[in-house]
Amino acid sequence: MKRSDFIKSGAALLSSSVLLNNDLMAENKEVTKGATFKLDYAPHQGMFSATAGKKFVDEIQYMHDLGFRSIEDNGLPERSIEEQKSIGETLARLGMRMGVFVVPKGGNGANTLAAGKKDFVDIFLKGCRESVETAKRVNAKWATVVPGDYQRNLPIGVQTANVVEALKRGAEIFEPHGITMVLEPLSDTPDLFLRYTDQTYEICKAVGSPSCKILYDAYHQQKNEGNLINLMDLCWSEIAYIQVGDNPGRREPTTGEINYKNVFKWLKEKGYSGIVGMEHGMSKSGVEGEKLLVAAYREVDNF
Repeated sequence: MKRSDFIKSGAALLSSSVLLNNDLMAENKEVTKGATFKLDYAPHQGMFSATAGKKFVDEIQYMHDLGFRSIEDNGLPERSIEEQKSIGETLARLGMRMGVFVVPKGGNGANTLAAGKKDFVDIFLKGCRESVETAKRVNAKWATVVPGDYQRNLPIGVQTANVVEALKRGAEIFEPHGITMVLEPLSDTPDLFLRYTDQTYEICKAVGSPSCKILYDAYHQQKNEGNLINLMDLCWSEIAYIQVGDNPGRREPTTGEINYKNVFKWLKEKGYSGIVGMEHGMSKSGVEGEKLLVAAYREVDNF
């Protein structure tokens, strides 16, 4: 073969190879865009509204297209029954899961369970019964409970006993339906009774029900106590649900100080197959912010 012919054929082969590689790269980008994640991350309404629009069911469809397989909706009980059913039907059609929603009228600063008052407990139990009906419409398996504030005129042991007794009664409502109330220790104010992982672990052990477990929010616990992986490991038997947000700022992973790639790798190695709720804001708004959000989760899921 003449040198000139060899060069021409080589150039043609190289050109074909480059085109093929470009096609494969483009194809891989499309697959990656909609591929599922190693863990089951759950966005909430508004995270993709710039692209998908304001209608929640359309946004759920778009979340599915991006590779997400669950959602969260704290305010689900406040939606109309018709909208709840529509959300449930959409999730069922797409094979997606509903994450947590917040039990309405549960313990808060106005009716803390730590006080042990019958009126406060009755309000909480009414919210539990309403939550069962809400959960049925969307096939939900978890509902968030926050016991409320300290009742500072009572000894801490008495307050803890009051919380345990109220939660036992709540668990009795949820247990026949296979629903778990997940207790969330928070960092929002020092007035909150429930703040630490080991404290919540102790309460769940005292309640002694599969329907009373821990919602471990890494954002709040990074602020309250740190030592995330070790404390999760110590309390693992009672943890049923995970939420995340980076600190400081409570935005998507990669924007703060938490090494979420290591945290998520540990969760995967631990065998966690539950939901990881995206309980945070976004560092940027609009379509650009949505792209950054997905890129951040692709990054920390790449372990």
